Amino acid sequence: MRRWLAPLIAAVVAAGLVAALASAGGPDTNKKSFEYAIGLWGDLPYSDAQAQTGVPNLIADMNSSDIEFSVHDGDLKAGSATANSVTTTTCADALYVQALTYFNSFKEPAFFTPGDNDWTDCDRVSNGSFNALERLQHERQVMFSGPYADTSFGKKRMKVEVQSSPLCLGTTSSTGSPTFQTPCVENRRWELHDVMYATFNVQGTCNNLCKSGSASDPSVGDTPAPDPSEEAARNAADKAWLDETFAEATAHGDDAVMLISQADPGFDATGGQGDPKRDPKTLAETDGNADGFQDWLLEVRKDTIAFGKPVAYVHGDSHYFRVDKPLHDANGLRVENFTRIETFGDNQGNGTQDVNWLKVLVDPHTRDVFAFQPQIVPANQVANTP
Repeated sequence: MRRWLAPLIAAVVAAGLVAALASAGGPDTNKKSFEYAIGLWGDLPYSDAQAQTGVPNLIADMNSSDIEFSVHDGDLKAGSATANSVTTTTCADALYVQALTYFNSFKEPAFFTPGDNDWTDCDRVSNGSFNALERLQHERQVMFSGPYADTSFGKKRMKVEVQSSPLCLGTTSSTGSPTFQTPCVENRRWELHDVMYATFNVQGTCNNLCKSGSASDPSVGDTPAPDPSEEAARNAADKAWLDETFAEATAHGDDAVMLISQADPGFDATGGQGDPKRDPKTLAETDGNADGFQDWLLEVRKDTIAFGKPVAYVHGDSHYFRVDKPLHDANGLRVENFTRIETFGDNQGNGTQDVNWLKVLVDPHTRDVFAFQPQIVPANQVANTP
């Protein structure tokens, strides 16, 4: 009996040790559990079908899920308005009221960062020929001031930090003049269970360095257009907010950072989904278009490398769901702690298809912190043809 008892005891002890390690989930391991979940969506709604059916279905689906909060990463409408639409598809004041109705129907806290279709593209004829900066200032007043001055949307509210300096530019004039300095109150930051989250007003349309219109829908509302002074002030504020976000995360000992903005800035030379093409080492744009993102991306890269822990970069804009690692350092080596996440969106020609959201499972005690689960909303699925 003594001859097999010792090996049996050893086997039991070893099995117990393996089980303990598997359930412990230390900082350098992954496990099947998670601490909490959040929801990401954006580039919606882009049509009457999405506004009247798709987005309500999506919100109901998210409300039935166990998430701590949600974030919409910009674009409350399509780039151009839809003629004879039932819902608001121009940049009229009703657009922002409609968005508030959506966001405040969430059970849990809901966050939003502006998109180019909400303001930079509002100068198009179909959108009402608004001045873009005036629409941004209106958006700040409606969605980031008053009852939302330092809180989220939603039936439950969450307190946030709000950027107060450096200042951005704003105007209340339909002509865009005069302008004035104003806080970038749309830039927000909050922390939950050792993870830092922050939003940034970084836009498509070359970050407001390109005219937004086309031959069929020209931009006539902006003076000037493009607007380098507006972009310069906002870009300086965004970079300062970024640096402060990483400094605060480091000081608090946070295990990860999530950055959320609207624009797809492009990260390399592939130009996939119409992204800006750029040199992955210098991050300079190489496709001949105005580059409104190089300074921003260089700052993101610098802070990500210095932080050394997982950084998730969430955006919309290109309307193509993906999770990848496209950022490289100055020597062309992949920045492995950086993950890009692009949310679902658009596809207005396909009804409610792609009116979906992304569940992010968050566990600060695991190596990667974030895990991603695309959520296909059952009520929004469309029939496929073989």
